[in-house]
Amino acid sequence: MEFFRNAKTVRLRSHHDKYLLAEEDEEDVCQDRNGSSKRAKWEVECVEGNNVIRLKSCYGKYLTASREHFLLGTAGRKVLQTVPPRLDSSVEWEPIRDGFQVRLKTRYGNFLRANGGLPPWRNSITHDIPHRTATQDWVLWEIDVTEIKTQTQTSRPAALSVDLPDSLESEFDKPLIIQIKSPRMSIQESSDPSAGTPGKADGRVIYYHVADENGDVDDTTEELSFIFKGNEVEELTQKLEEETGLKDVVVCSRNPLNQKLYPLKLQLPPNIVAMHVVMVPSDSKAVGEFGSPRNPGLL
Repeated sequence: MEFFRNAKTVRLRSHHDKYLLAEEDEEDVCQDRNGSSKRAKWEVECVEGNNVIRLKSCYGKYLTASREHFLLGTAGRKVLQTVPPRLDSSVEWEPIRDGFQVRLKTRYGNFLRANGGLPPWRNSITHDIPHRTATQDWVLWEIDVTEIKTQTQTSRPAALSVDLPDSLESEFDKPLIIQIKSPRMSIQESSDPSAGTPGKADGRVIYYHVADENGDVDDTTEELSFIFKGNEVEELTQKLEEETGLKDVVVCSRNPLNQKLYPLKLQLPPNIVAMHVVMVPSDSKAVGEFGSPRNPGLL
């Protein structure tokens, strides 16, 4: 709760290195990497006498835990922007600190959750209780305080802005950045030349596509990515299954000469150069041609 008492506005960054955004339809919410957008800024209201907060979007609407299911037959329920007739428990979130991060809990025990995996789950926001170990971190949020409440009114605005400065701002008006977050860096931060002495990336970037049952890949779709710190194919397979929600897949690479797929070996290359892989269902016809990646002896 201490994170929020002196904060006027904040940004919430998910386990997927994406920010909680208010959608332009002024009703839905999502997650996106564009943290500089005004839609990533949420105004904080502390509820007197209670250990809960309300978060208001740039459209003046509250982050709301609705009762509507995100998908029929699933546990996750929609999170929306609303202006309720009265401010009830649906717009109240209890911050629970977890190390450098925070869980936001509803009065009924659900948590604000940033979803991964394939559409329609990808980039969606729900509130529920994660039961799978692989998704426990999806309810953790890093808090960036973007404006601070001041004790006295001055001729300047009653807060210190930390939005990216407009081109018309002078050097003296550049904002103060105050962040409450874990020490890990995102891909953008680690490669930012303005961030001082560059450091070695912690892991390698894995780019991936998902093939169909015939082993075909739609190259017109966006290639997704994440940071991977391991060296074992087994670890990478597990991580990809967590990212996509798929099970029992073969992790393959493409032959640069003929573009044919072949399963990865037991060990990944001994460096942190980015890799491009393709996930193939284990029951695919293509898998029958080269066997399972969990049996590297077939290579």
